[in-house]
Amino acid sequence: MSAPNRLIGSALERVEDLRLLRGRGHFVADINRPDQLHAAFLRSAVAHGMLRGVDAAEALSLDGVHAVLTARDLGSPMPLLPIRLQPLPELELFCQPMLADEKVRYVGEPVAVVIADSSAIAEDALDLIAVDIDPLPAITNRDQAEAAGTLLFPEHGSNVSMRWNAVKGDADAAFEAADYTRRETFTVQRHAALFMEPRGFVAEWDTDAEKLSVWGAAKVAFANRKILAATMGLERDQIDMIEGDVGGSFGSRGEFYPEDFLIPFAARHLGRPVKWVEDRREHLMAANHARQIECDVEIAATRDGKILALRGTNWTDNGAYIRTNGSIAPRNAAQFMSGAYDIEHIRLTSYSLTTNKTPTGTYRGPGRFEPDFVRERLIDLMAKDLGLDPLDVRRRNLVPADKMPYPLATMTPFESVTSLDSGDNHALLDRCLAEFGWNEKVALQGQCIDGRYHGVSVGCFIEGGAAGPSEDARIVLESDGSFAVYLGSAGVGQGIETIMGQIAGDALGVPFERVRVYYGSTSYVAEGFGSFHSRSTVMGGSAIVLAAEALLEKLRSIAAAALGCALDAVVFDEEGARDADGKAVAFDALSDAPVSAEARFENKKYTYSYGSLAAHVAVDPKTGQVDVLDIASTKDVGRMINPATLNGQSVGSIVQGLGGTLLEEFVYDSEGQLLTGTLADYLLPTATDFPNIRSTVLELAPSPHNPLGAKGAGEGEIIPVGGVIANAVAQALASFGVEPMALPLSPPNVWRMLQAAADK
Repeated sequence: MSAPNRLIGSALERVEDLRLLRGRGHFVADINRPDQLHAAFLRSAVAHGMLRGVDAAEALSLDGVHAVLTARDLGSPMPLLPIRLQPLPELELFCQPMLADEKVRYVGEPVAVVIADSSAIAEDALDLIAVDIDPLPAITNRDQAEAAGTLLFPEHGSNVSMRWNAVKGDADAAFEAADYTRRETFTVQRHAALFMEPRGFVAEWDTDAEKLSVWGAAKVAFANRKILAATMGLERDQIDMIEGDVGGSFGSRGEFYPEDFLIPFAARHLGRPVKWVEDRREHLMAANHARQIECDVEIAATRDGKILALRGTNWTDNGAYIRTNGSIAPRNAAQFMSGAYDIEHIRLTSYSLTTNKTPTGTYRGPGRFEPDFVRERLIDLMAKDLGLDPLDVRRRNLVPADKMPYPLATMTPFESVTSLDSGDNHALLDRCLAEFGWNEKVALQGQCIDGRYHGVSVGCFIEGGAAGPSEDARIVLESDGSFAVYLGSAGVGQGIETIMGQIAGDALGVPFERVRVYYGSTSYVAEGFGSFHSRSTVMGGSAIVLAAEALLEKLRSIAAAALGCALDAVVFDEEGARDADGKAVAFDALSDAPVSAEARFENKKYTYSYGSLAAHVAVDPKTGQVDVLDIASTKDVGRMINPATLNGQSVGSIVQGLGGTLLEEFVYDSEGQLLTGTLADYLLPTATDFPNIRSTVLELAPSPHNPLGAKGAGEGEIIPVGGVIANAVAQALASFGVEPMALPLSPPNVWRMLQAAADK
């Protein structure tokens, strides 16, 4: 076999890019089936109310309308969105019905589905449906939710759906013994992944074969097939979930939504293919929101800056229902509050609140962006109070390499235990400071230059991910001597064809050009768990390594027979196999029929990437405008597969973090109406908003939990951005007495903070 690692670690150009740049991508909007119908959704315009009736008679009389589906058409009991990750019996009450039944709980909740000859006809028919809703008071904030004057689920008796606890050591005792304590309340606003291409599906039912094909799957196709089969009363092998190209994912795309059931249901119900693609306003009100949290947290320390303990309470606004992974963010917000720091005593509680807003779900760095903002702000506030350098405080408190593996707080009710696996936080911090030019920039701290006040800050973070339970891969030696790699992992824009091709090429010892990667169908392998939680490279890549080993063993036997030698005499190279005497047989001559091997990689342990991020901002006190002048990150990923794609992940995650820190915000009025439901009101960062973003990726501590030594790295740098930028703004405006406790740091919000500080 040729020398290993000639592909892994190489900055190969993404093979996907040429197709996409030429406009030859194949998105769900491009898919059309013969005799296809189109769907449109009637969504509740009322945030909370009793649904008394839906009259679709006039809509059904419209030429070209084939059906109007309401709750009564779905049967009894009403199918519900199940919880995919960390399901608990206590949460089942809060699962969303596929169509509103008896009650509506947020603006945008699906009430009916029109199926027509065209999307235009279907949308026209929506205006002809009469909906009778008796309004109820809307719950739009924590105070209303806790007061329980109105209950979204009266049978539960509370608007608190769940409580999680993170415990380590004895926090109360540590606070009693501490020289210093400080308690503050922080808030992170509701915002969203807002991927470029909205959701959509095409479903087709084959009556003769009793098979269902669904185009538009993403992220967790196998899991969604399981859910769809259960809700439609089908066997899993009766359904093929088919992926295409996607315009981003970031945690939100690919979760099972009501539309994931309703479009296939309509296709089977009518016996014709049905297509639906959401518009942008529909996406903003119906796809998962994220982040909204209020954190009341205390820090305890010695007078020389050693952090002893954290304790407090988080309240997460989960919206009207608990969707498929809606419990992840609140539990993570408690377990990951300590981040990369050595804090021996922790007691944090997270409450999930139901409100009359769009349900929340995961978004890049769920429950980690939020606590990083809280913790990094508390560290800077503590340093200021104690007269210490915040950089020195961080250095003193980072988990040292010799304490790895380092246990985080234990979560209940899951009894979830995890440990930081391997890393060197101090080396990463020092490298980040050097790349950023800290010593030169820190001299600008608090200075006014050309009417803007300057501030710099640095923060440290961890990215946990890449846990199991498993991932499958199948590799086939084709008759032409090429290798086809079939995956259960999903392509969500991360360059999976390139990265998995590199891993397979090295594992097989063949050139990259001899490998073709296939994903995007539940028919390719026995099982797959998808691409989320920064797991596709670690889990799917490791499955490829195991499948390659199994395939080479099969080929060794075939080659030994062809060469007339012993098994241990067979040596593989780029072209095929040879024996000790140099007699050779090419891969394309090893077999007349394809030879395949499938393998499953299993792992339940997290990998952890570690990093630091530094930022330089300038703030205009007259307008509140925060300009990011420089930002640099350093991250250890254990082992890099492709530096170019990894850099893209790092830069992209920083930009998303800046959007959530400085601009993006969903705002609701007192009646539960979404006020920022268009891109004219919901502000996103553009290419001109930020400077050149620098990312340095290192290979300091390979993971011990997989054969690649790789760590998940798809989310990383989004996690620290909120805290670092907020601290930089605080440093810039220190002379004004401004201390940001809430995101976003938009110009109006920063201006209001300045006015409030001036009024004190």
